[in-house]
Amino acid sequence: MKVAFVASEGVPFSKTGGLADVVGSLPKALAALGHEVEVILPRYRSTPKGSSVPHAQSLTLPLGLGYKFAAVQDAGRAHQVQTYLIDCPEYFDRDGLYQQKGEDYPDNAHRFAAFSLAALELLKHGATPPDIIHCHDWQTALVPVYLRNLYQEDRYFGKTSVLFTVHNLGYQGLFLPHLLPQISLHAGLFTVEALEYYGMVNLLKGGIIFSDFITTVSRKYAEEIQTAEFGYGLEGVLHSRASHLQGIVNGVDYEAWDPATDKLLAANYTPVNLKGKEACKQDLLEKMGARTPLLHRPVIGIVSRFASQKGFDLIATIAEQLAALDLYVVALGTGEPAHEELFRTMAAKYPDKFLVKIAYDNALAHQIEAGSDMFLMPSRYEPCGLNQIYSLKYGSVPVVRATGGLDDTIEPFDGKSGTGFKFQEYSPQALLATIHAALEAYATPKTWQRLVQNGMKKDFSWTTSAKVYSRIYETLLKAKA
Repeated sequence: MKVAFVASEGVPFSKTGGLADVVGSLPKALAALGHEVEVILPRYRSTPKGSSVPHAQSLTLPLGLGYKFAAVQDAGRAHQVQTYLIDCPEYFDRDGLYQQKGEDYPDNAHRFAAFSLAALELLKHGATPPDIIHCHDWQTALVPVYLRNLYQEDRYFGKTSVLFTVHNLGYQGLFLPHLLPQISLHAGLFTVEALEYYGMVNLLKGGIIFSDFITTVSRKYAEEIQTAEFGYGLEGVLHSRASHLQGIVNGVDYEAWDPATDKLLAANYTPVNLKGKEACKQDLLEKMGARTPLLHRPVIGIVSRFASQKGFDLIATIAEQLAALDLYVVALGTGEPAHEELFRTMAAKYPDKFLVKIAYDNALAHQIEAGSDMFLMPSRYEPCGLNQIYSLKYGSVPVVRATGGLDDTIEPFDGKSGTGFKFQEYSPQALLATIHAALEAYATPKTWQRLVQNGMKKDFSWTTSAKVYSRIYETLLKAKA
């Protein structure tokens, strides 16, 4: 089948979170199954420039009462996947992808409306239409909305289906009602049955309603988002589409995340030979500024977006109790100012316990996975999560809350089988008790080695998940036929 991915970010071109990892990896796995796959992304200021595409040097985009124009760049072909970049400097030549200084760009709706239209116009320049357009999150939710409203009479897309993946329901793309005519949509779509959401326009809701099928990134999360606790007001809409909704656990690109071959590490290691992991621990502690690295101390790693969703309110409550224990906390990330300040404060107060870098640093993220003994993810909710899967491979034992993909991917350790430690109740007491349970296991080297090896032997490669997506594509293709 011919499959077009339309997304707001994807490695190695752009990234703020796990969405980029999925868009960088899943198309490769689908191409390996024999599908013809192309990826369409915005070209941001930080994205390397591609070459000109002769047949799409200028795309005309009708937005509201006027027009915008975009060019298309060829970003190359790798692993049998072709990538195109939509170049529209007015909207994307900016420092951040979605925000500046922690605030959303006020014209985000117009930016991603233009991108969605440009993606559809680029697809129309192809020799044949795509069988499937696979869209991701609210930034591309307008693709199915436009297809069913602006392009409904366009025979070119007559047999094209849209699969829409929700990576995080907490981000919905909410805007004031006057937006609709500005992005070339008629006011009749401002209804409960379409885009209206408590007096606002909800673009994510449009993607859910107008797509042929919806997926999300773990089985548990697909169930959770149909409840009031996790549905963010869309649980009714999602429940009404339950027969066209499926959770598929994200995979991992083990070409990039494998301690046996990772060139970013001080030493490589395998489940059979773990000696290199101690060298990675020493290297990590030195890099993070530990004055006298104490290798007997367990290292708890954190690599995260510093957002309330990720459980940092729990960590704040127990931070002083963690500082009293004989361990290191190594944290990397950026995000909400209050959470950044928490780690700055703890690092200043306990410089030999809390080792912190407020930044995005891919190399250091790999080194924290390899140098840590445990990896902490106490999320309030977690659609899938990738770091706990990386941690398994790198022998950094996950300590997680049993929610979403964390619950799907981590098996509780019982002394012999299992891969990590989980807690149910969202409370600082439950988190601290689970950390103590992990520390108790760490104190018995043979037990800990068994646990580490259990995790490292797990396989969460994209091959299995790609086959599930492929079956959904086939079902949609048959339905259109």
